[in-house]
Amino acid sequence: MKILRSDIFENLKMALNTLRSNKLRSFLTVIGVVIGVWTVMAIASIISGIDTAVRKEVESFGTRSIFIAKFNPGIHIGRLSREERMRKELTYDDAIAVSKLPEVEVAVPFLDITSDFFGQKIMVTGGGKTSANVQLQGTLPEYERAGTEVVAEGRFFSQFENDNNIEVCVIGSQVADDFFPFGSPVDKTIEIAGREFRVVGVLEKRESFLGGDSNENNGIYLPFDVARKLKPNADDIFIMAVARPGRMDEAKDQITDLLRVRRQVPFGQPDNFGMATSESILEQFRAITAGVAIAMVVISSVGLMVGGIGVMNIMLVSVTERTREIGVRKAIGARRRDILWQFLIEAMTLTGAGGLIGLGIGWLTTLLIRLFVPSYVPIWAPVGGFVASVGIGLIFGLWPAWKAARLDPIESLRYE
Repeated sequence: MKILRSDIFENLKMALNTLRSNKLRSFLTVIGVVIGVWTVMAIASIISGIDTAVRKEVESFGTRSIFIAKFNPGIHIGRLSREERMRKELTYDDAIAVSKLPEVEVAVPFLDITSDFFGQKIMVTGGGKTSANVQLQGTLPEYERAGTEVVAEGRFFSQFENDNNIEVCVIGSQVADDFFPFGSPVDKTIEIAGREFRVVGVLEKRESFLGGDSNENNGIYLPFDVARKLKPNADDIFIMAVARPGRMDEAKDQITDLLRVRRQVPFGQPDNFGMATSESILEQFRAITAGVAIAMVVISSVGLMVGGIGVMNIMLVSVTERTREIGVRKAIGARRRDILWQFLIEAMTLTGAGGLIGLGIGWLTTLLIRLFVPSYVPIWAPVGGFVASVGIGLIFGLWPAWKAARLDPIESLRYE
């Protein structure tokens, strides 16, 4: 029998030979490792892809934007509290008051009139098509100054048109494509709730984080007072403010103080309105994805543990099968640490190979996922998955390797 040198490269070569000679057994042994690493790759790619897409979409509303609403803007989990349900609405006058604060560059109200008071969607007709699935918002001409929307064609409605209740509108790119697929929509009419509006502008298309069309693409903006006439007595206002450059904290403090006074919040009581920024909404989202990431670690750990137990079991069997080989190596001078490293490297090679298979399957899964949701593989996912798989071999291969290293050479040579 050829005696292999007891350095790391020769042990690695021996381990690879062992894997090649027992392909099926080796694969079945590390299938748990494959599943664990594949889980890490798949979930990490989904979380990272959606996180990046959500960040881009939220930040597209401006890093200086402040969102103010009756409830806390952002992601909501669970039912609203009684205090939240009892809150009074924000008003148009609140928005105007916010716009006059020193550290606020612009503030505009939004009135959603997509549905009437009975919950029925308002019908929109144009170019021979009728739809109820269009977002209808009333706002002010100052919205164009916020910089979150770009007019691709035509213009935004003017202060004159707003003050004189002229029935004009600005439409999103999807509305333009759906209702006016041929030619420019500018100066054409679109019917909203039975009233004709002249299209004065088309907004540039915005990307959605799920690859579809955002509300802005499928929306129509109307002068605020005109929108209020379509839905009389509506007072559920959403406010977007833009802080002056470098004055975000000061703007938030001024808005908070102003609204607490206007809404008569007693000293020491919490705010009865919600306020958020792009960064705070992203923090909410990342808190949720952090929980998903923890679940990912738990799920993948189960697979890795199962794979580790399988590796320990097969390595113990391997030690028994190769007892005589171990006795021969010891008889010609192999030390305990040589035998220890031989079996440790074999265990790590076994799980490392499983990790590489898992990475390959995970990469293919990522390409499949990308057809439905945004996804990409962060560099830490394959590196972490491979290191974890090799680490499992080191941990669970330690006992079989130690057992092999402690075998008595005389007894080993007698073993049949």
